Amino acid sequence: MTVTREALERAPSLVLSPAVVAHRGASGHRPEHTLDAYRTAIRMGVDDIELDLVSTRDGVLVARHDLELSATTDVAGRTEFAHLLRTLVVDGEEQHGWFVQDFTLHDLKTLATRERMPGTRPGNTAYDGAEGIPTLTEVLAMVGAESIRRGRPVGVLLELKHATHHDALGLPLDVPLLRELSRQGLDHPWARVVLMSFEAAVLRRLAGRTRLPIVQLLDVGDELTPEALDGIDEYADGIGPHTSLVLPRDRTGAIGEPSCLVRDAHRRGLTVHVWTVRGENRFLPTNLRHGPAPDALGDMTTMVRELLAAGVDGVITDHPEAALAAVRESAHVGS
Repeated sequence: MTVTREALERAPSLVLSPAVVAHRGASGHRPEHTLDAYRTAIRMGVDDIELDLVSTRDGVLVARHDLELSATTDVAGRTEFAHLLRTLVVDGEEQHGWFVQDFTLHDLKTLATRERMPGTRPGNTAYDGAEGIPTLTEVLAMVGAESIRRGRPVGVLLELKHATHHDALGLPLDVPLLRELSRQGLDHPWARVVLMSFEAAVLRRLAGRTRLPIVQLLDVGDELTPEALDGIDEYADGIGPHTSLVLPRDRTGAIGEPSCLVRDAHRRGLTVHVWTVRGENRFLPTNLRHGPAPDALGDMTTMVRELLAAGVDGVITDHPEAALAAVRESAHVGS
């Protein structure tokens, strides 16, 4: 189905100003999921930071995208943890390495973080070893302190990772999550906290226990029929689709006209936060790349501009500075 810009203009963003969300912090500039990455993003002026949550063996929520630790920490070089090396099936995928669920918080806190993509982001490796893995408690405390310091509220998008897997371990993520949010006074609708997951079951569970906004994340290949969106609308306040679900790519990898997803979501009152916009050529559509080098920065600003034109309510990005520039430019043009 071809969707014209004229049709999309009848379904604008549901928010006054689209949000710029720092994906795992300013992960284009610092190793992901470190307090420095979050603080760097807040200094840049982001509206929200996004973090992924998994559980330690003793039930403490920590900020990691993956259960497996070797890609983002120094665990592989730590002989005292060699006995924890194993193969594990996570969400149907066999993985080999060291896993958060096998570490107590005390042991996990001895690991040092490092850049996930050193070849793509060599500048980030200068910060390898500078920090440990932060807990949810530490991140929320830092965000609160930074909000006071800068005189503006900074929001937090919390993604629950591998929720069904954690349930099977007897480590349900939603229980310590809601307990911690309540303890910090962040369990009310105006707290600037959003709960997200790719797994509908844990979101449905949360919908019955909290008034915080809930976002159903969507990946390429997920069902996007009207019936599917109606189902999401029963428990969620928004969707978080992959960028290609809003700006489809053709067989050459280029983007053109947007899909009807934003329009269809907005008709149901569902907000739309797209993920993940990254600045390097290898992650951008072919028609927005600058030169042949895959790790050179391309035209991410235009990518964000096109997403804003499609009516999205938020952009989740590794490079907040470029997204913020596009939002400012869009606001200036619209004024």
